[in-house]
Amino acid sequence: MSYRIELKALVLVGLITMAASCNNEPESNMPTQQQVNRSMEDINREFARDERQMIESYIEQHGLEMASTGTGLRYFIYQEGQGEMALNGQTASVNYKVSLLNGDEVYSSAENGVKEFLIGRDNVETGIHEGILHMNVGSKGIFILPSHLAHGLSGDNDRIPPRSSVVYDIELLSLK
Repeated sequence: MSYRIELKALVLVGLITMAASCNNEPESNMPTQQQVNRSMEDINREFARDERQMIESYIEQHGLEMASTGTGLRYFIYQEGQGEMALNGQTASVNYKVSLLNGDEVYSSAENGVKEFLIGRDNVETGIHEGILHMNVGSKGIFILPSHLAHGLSGDNDRIPPRSSVVYDIELLSLK
């Protein structure tokens, strides 16, 4: 679904570029900045709607009962730990497995080792900072990060494509 929206965006940009390069066309045929902005907003709204539908489909297919935050993060804590609750400013150590919605595993701690990051500050996906605050040491959970909380418009330039939602299966090992 997202490829259809990206194609629309490319066609729109191409048409605008062609119109701008035609010097013999009257200026009235040029789209205004407001029209371009409105078109891009429409494309982004359509992408966001399609992405929400794909996430909902994933949740339904896997029989998950997930909570949702105002940012769009979905999370399900399937094993409650007994340790302290995570707070901003602490260093979290986690085991993780990252997959795309189609099930392709892209990264894991089995491959790359335990990940450590400073909650609320380090350069990890925004959705991870938000989700880890719902866990205490020893907890295991599943986070679904929509693209704007993961790697956004560009992906990670490696294994995660642009505008991809990602699924984290994560275990909070310790806090410092």
